[in-house]
Amino acid sequence: MPARMAVPKEIVSGERRVALDPTMAERFAKLGAELLVEKGAGRSAFFPDEAYSKSSRLIDDAKALYAEADVVFKVQAPTLEEVELLKDGATLLAVLLPHRNLDLVKRLRDKKITSFAMELIPRISRAQSMDVLSSQAAVAGYKVALLAANLASGFFPMLTTAAGTIRPSKVVIIGAGVAGLQAIATCRRLGAMVEAYDVRPAARQEIESLGAKMIDTGVNAASEGGYARELTAEEKQKQADVLARHIAAANAVISTASVPGRAAPKIITQAMAEGMKRGAVIVDLAAESGGNCELTRPGETYEHNGVVIAGPLNIPSSFPVPASEMYAKNLFNFLSPMIKEGALNLDWNDEVIAKSALTRDGKIVHEPTSKLV
Repeated sequence: MPARMAVPKEIVSGERRVALDPTMAERFAKLGAELLVEKGAGRSAFFPDEAYSKSSRLIDDAKALYAEADVVFKVQAPTLEEVELLKDGATLLAVLLPHRNLDLVKRLRDKKITSFAMELIPRISRAQSMDVLSSQAAVAGYKVALLAANLASGFFPMLTTAAGTIRPSKVVIIGAGVAGLQAIATCRRLGAMVEAYDVRPAARQEIESLGAKMIDTGVNAASEGGYARELTAEEKQKQADVLARHIAAANAVISTASVPGRAAPKIITQAMAEGMKRGAVIVDLAAESGGNCELTRPGETYEHNGVVIAGPLNIPSSFPVPASEMYAKNLFNFLSPMIKEGALNLDWNDEVIAKSALTRDGKIVHEPTSKLV
């Protein structure tokens, strides 16, 4: 029997993405699944209802949609009210952030919902095309560079004018993951001089390949598996002293360092921020998890001692078309191998399926979340 796969409208304030764009809805339909889309679900991402009508059945409201759905695709975690609308035993795919939503996890467990937290997909080669964190970070890294350029008090590129030559801005980017690398590339395209820092020495090659200069603090934090180890107090101070000098000379600082499931590391101290030149800007992409700067106020942009500090939230939603399309491809690449003649057959021996599962058969199967509960 074909699975009924449903796409509700996102109800979190400010969320403009949709879990499936019309193209991916058609691809699921070609696999034999039955697609249900709530009317207006794609409107904020500029996908009209008519674009879904060829592949999907449009449903008037969320209550009716959830009543029929075997599988539900969402971007944001559902509210407790939405969970109550889910059929017992249904399957849910979304960015669930369980460490922040323990009451939600308990209710999913109690309703015997099979839930997949898309941010838990293991970062292995085979799963790169399913990696929601990477796809959305690419969007965020691009947009945050534009935001820094917009908030800066001067030009990013060097300009030669009749009034003389204007020097390019110096930008420091902290963190060279997907978002950081995208920010580096975008700031370089805008003509800025870019320096970047990452605790992993292996990031040097990627940073320099984009035309930026690696900030060398003289501290090697590499450990087994490519992860960073905990620094000693002496190493932390040495790192901070070197970064402070580079930050003081910068016109803009973009910080992107975050650890999934944990508070963002505090890298930019109040003293560092106060040591920057007036008119400089800090854009903290890690604001959603507390921020990399001690002065960041999540969701706010304000001025402190002549320095503009921005803590934007949900940056990918501000580019809803590509963010939705990339997210939808992640969902399709994750689930499509498990669809046979329209029916969903989950292979629990598959590492990707097993490690991204949050709840199943009335149990919390993600061990770190189970310990928190």
